[in-house]
Amino acid sequence: MPVPASVNFREGRLAVTKAFAVAARGHVDERLRAGIERMLRRLEGRTVMELARGLATDAAAAALVVEAAGPGPDVPDVSEDESYTLEVGDRQAVLKAPNVVGCLRGLETFLQLVEGDGAGFYVPAVSINDRPRFPWRGLLIDIGRHYEPMEVLKRNLDAMAAVKLNVLHWHLTEDQGFRIESRKFPKLHQLGSDGNFYTQE
Repeated sequence: MPVPASVNFREGRLAVTKAFAVAARGHVDERLRAGIERMLRRLEGRTVMELARGLATDAAAAALVVEAAGPGPDVPDVSEDESYTLEVGDRQAVLKAPNVVGCLRGLETFLQLVEGDGAGFYVPAVSINDRPRFPWRGLLIDIGRHYEPMEVLKRNLDAMAAVKLNVLHWHLTEDQGFRIESRKFPKLHQLGSDGNFYTQE
């Protein structure tokens, strides 16, 4: 996992219980809501607890408050500001970022901090100020030469998010394989894919 730019652990810990709830302030859009929902699903998987879904209405009572100052650019860009701060105390954690993508990066960090012991699950008290070291952090998946099922691609996307990669180079076609269904020219995928291709569905 990438090490944050600045990390200061303190005494104390934030308990993760069945009452764990997330509130959002500032700019809230569907991408941020989906990121919070994804983090809650993964947190349930780690803790084997059923947690409340959706956003809490009372930020003061929420265990985690997520605050995006703005939406960021309409089209994702490698120069986008992905910085965030995460302050975890005994009663609440506060994640702040200039835009939604910074919040998404911070949610991954929060999830990676979850620990467990005989007393239950928790996040240690910490102050994190993070930003990527490099603007372009990518992964190449060459399915032109080596076909991968859609489930494997989705798993790779989840792994990319966990390590905060921001560019997917998806090599779809070449002389060794045509991996996209073509309704106009069906022989492209019929003859050029050894039977492995992605349908339009």
